[in-house]
Amino acid sequence: MAHLTSSNSLQKQLRVPLPHTTEKGIRSNDTFIGFFSGQSMSSFPLSITQKADPKLARNTANFVPNFWGDCFLTYIPDDTVTHACKEKELEGLKEEVRNELKATAGKSSQLLNFIDSIQRLGLAYHFEREIEDALKVMYETYNLVDDDNDDLASAALRFRLLRQEGYHIPSDVFKKFKDEEGNFKESLVGDLPGMLALYEATHLMVHGEDILDEAQAFTTAHLQSMAPDSDNPLKKQVIHALERPIRKSLIRVEARHYISIYQEYDSHNKSLLKLAKLDFNLLQSLHRKELSEITKWWKGLDFATKLPFARDRIVEGYFWVLGVYFEPQYFLARRILLKVFAMTSIIDDIYDTHGTFEELKLFAEAIERWDASSIDQLPDYMKLCYQALLDVFEEIEEEMTKQEKPYRVHYAKQAMKKLVQAYFVEAKWLKQEYIPTIEEYMTNALVSCGYFQLATISFVGMGDMVTKKAFDWVFSDPKMVRASAIICRLMDDIVDHEFEQKRGYVVSGVQCYMKQYGVTEQEACEEFINEIMNAWKDMNEECLKRTQVPMPLLTCVVNFARVIDLLYKNQDEYTHVGKLMKDLIAWMLIDPVPM
Repeated sequence: MAHLTSSNSLQKQLRVPLPHTTEKGIRSNDTFIGFFSGQSMSSFPLSITQKADPKLARNTANFVPNFWGDCFLTYIPDDTVTHACKEKELEGLKEEVRNELKATAGKSSQLLNFIDSIQRLGLAYHFEREIEDALKVMYETYNLVDDDNDDLASAALRFRLLRQEGYHIPSDVFKKFKDEEGNFKESLVGDLPGMLALYEATHLMVHGEDILDEAQAFTTAHLQSMAPDSDNPLKKQVIHALERPIRKSLIRVEARHYISIYQEYDSHNKSLLKLAKLDFNLLQSLHRKELSEITKWWKGLDFATKLPFARDRIVEGYFWVLGVYFEPQYFLARRILLKVFAMTSIIDDIYDTHGTFEELKLFAEAIERWDASSIDQLPDYMKLCYQALLDVFEEIEEEMTKQEKPYRVHYAKQAMKKLVQAYFVEAKWLKQEYIPTIEEYMTNALVSCGYFQLATISFVGMGDMVTKKAFDWVFSDPKMVRASAIICRLMDDIVDHEFEQKRGYVVSGVQCYMKQYGVTEQEACEEFINEIMNAWKDMNEECLKRTQVPMPLLTCVVNFARVIDLLYKNQDEYTHVGKLMKDLIAWMLIDPVPM
């Protein structure tokens, strides 16, 4: 039986499985819905065509309207000559940086710092082979190097970079920084670069690494007590790291931030800095073009007018997708993922805020059949959504057929069906005024949070590195995807459960846990936070294993968790679109980096 996490706390009480899958990864949908509800989809009678009755009492959420208007509808590119000049300059700077990487190959400390800067400036995708080769050599010679003279900063940076690359470097490398009583030496407190490097390294910990747990508590406490100094770039870096460590940072967001820090260091590499700025702006232009095209599609659907009860969040959705993969080669993957993401958001709101139980049952049946003829059974407002969803998947199928990969659409549809089935289970609970046990809740909620579905969809357009084996892996309930879903579900529940209860939505995990164990809201949230921390350890652990899934696919799953950690840390920025989300979108998609 699969467990929620491998922690010693909540998991021992929960023992929560995801729905069973066959060796091929997909279970029949009739059986699947029965697992959740005790009733097969086929036992729900079909209904005649309906129109939504305007007199029916419906939940309302009063979501804030689209903040961006037509800001992203029009895209004005550079003229051809200007763009060509920028591309040529970019290639020249890349060659300079490549040569400097080669020049530092024999200088371990310099190489570590140079690779770290490249990665933090968002440039690693240009130098994947060079970085991979350099870190491979570093790993192969790791036990041959006498690191007794390593300072804390170098030891911690080497540890972090190698673990990020998937190498299982032992954490006992940090034992030498402890005193005879087993505590970290107080003399380390004055070593600010070392303390910061160790703090960042601890976020790559896996289960059972007590020394890294101790190191995280030690560095966090001392870094937090440090007086802010706005004139010191290193202290600016510390303040930022305490809020957002590298392991939980989105590459593009971290790049934009680090550019402003890196340029303040007197020792910065001028070619690298110029490359980072130019690359960021060129990518921003590409992303603006993509968002313009997708915005035209979204405006054409006119859901803002026709389905006014739903969130109008195509720009915020694009930012979410950009967090999963930003590189130019994934343009098709982004388009596919965003269109499905946007449709999923509408369906989520239909289930949460608008549909009656009878209507939601009809929609679940229609999704199960996945047939254009099913549209006649739906109320008018659902017809719009259902037809648009079929059109999106037809577009995906046409593209995958051209690429001779039609099998991917089958997995994508099955993931969509499982998601809607999970939504319908929640609708049944709401109708019955039923508060499930935390075990029942999590079994369904790890599907209804959407991350299993989105992980599946994210692979569809990623190119030849994705095989059928990768989709079977997602459908096998791997610890990696489960951990990302746990982070998504529990962070959402912590920040959203009061809002959802006021709106009359289905119960949240917080409410289930409070009722079952007789604890306060604060105690329930604290337990959830512990489980979120354990889920990060699970993901770190899975990234250190050589599986059948290529690292870029694992990185997508990690990136989904990073997006949640960013947007749901203090409130639901996707739903409520607060200052953080507005600032991030302006940073990523509107304001270029000053050259």
